[in-house]
Amino acid sequence: QVTVEDPLPPVIGHAATVENMVTNLISNAIKYVRPGTRPKVNIRADKIGGMVRLWVEDNGIGIASEYYEKIFGVFSRLHSPDKYSGTGIGLAIVRKGAERLNGGCGVESTLGKGSRFWIELPLAE
Repeated sequence: QVTVEDPLPPVIGHAATVENMVTNLISNAIKYVRPGTRPKVNIRADKIGGMVRLWVEDNGIGIASEYYEKIFGVFSRLHSPDKYSGTGIGLAIVRKGAERLNGGCGVESTLGKGSRFWIELPLAE
């Protein structure tokens, strides 16, 4: 179940890059859930000064705080490929895309309860 809260403010950015970043976050939110759990993803945005912070919130397995930075590295995986498929570059793409678009990204998470990933990009006036 994916829910998008309207309205999402417009941002300044390369459309394909923003789409790729958001797709990676939604894909991870759907993939990293406990067996038997129906994925729930909520997408919303806040205006912060001249920026938009887009949140992708899930009910997944969560991430321990000591791994918040590590997960954004290239080929960085916290789980074996046989448990959760993937290449280990999705969040690195998110970070690099946000940096190239004069923004940032990050995560807040609780083990066993889910994660809240964010991308911050310049607000389009």
